[in-house]
Amino acid sequence: MLAFFLAENLSANLLLAQFLKNRFHLNLNYLKKYNTMALNIKPLSDRVLIEPVAAETQTASGIFIPDTAKEKPQKGTVVAVGNGSKDHTMTVKVGDTVLYGKYAGTDLKFEGKDYLIMREDDILAII
Repeated sequence: MLAFFLAENLSANLLLAQFLKNRFHLNLNYLKKYNTMALNIKPLSDRVLIEPVAAETQTASGIFIPDTAKEKPQKGTVVAVGNGSKDHTMTVKVGDTVLYGKYAGTDLKFEGKDYLIMREDDILAII
């Protein structure tokens, strides 16, 4: 019942879900699928939509990296997956953390967030 309620009113109830998780120590990992349902992008064929992780702003020794010197991240989280083709079944799933090539995919900005859309063959590894 809680999952249905949250699915119907996702944007208004994300704070409620966070409160319930913190207050009652609930495991709400199953709600991740409802969070991705708000994204209206469905990749076609063997394409994958990835949300890159934020570039690091500080080194391990504490030195801050300026914006001009930051490298493009090569790690991200799979947000949406296409159906595959008749010759190719999809290996990655929504929620997988993956490594991809430095210049792989096409940059996409949707609703203020940065995404990459690429073929599954461009993904190097699942972490």
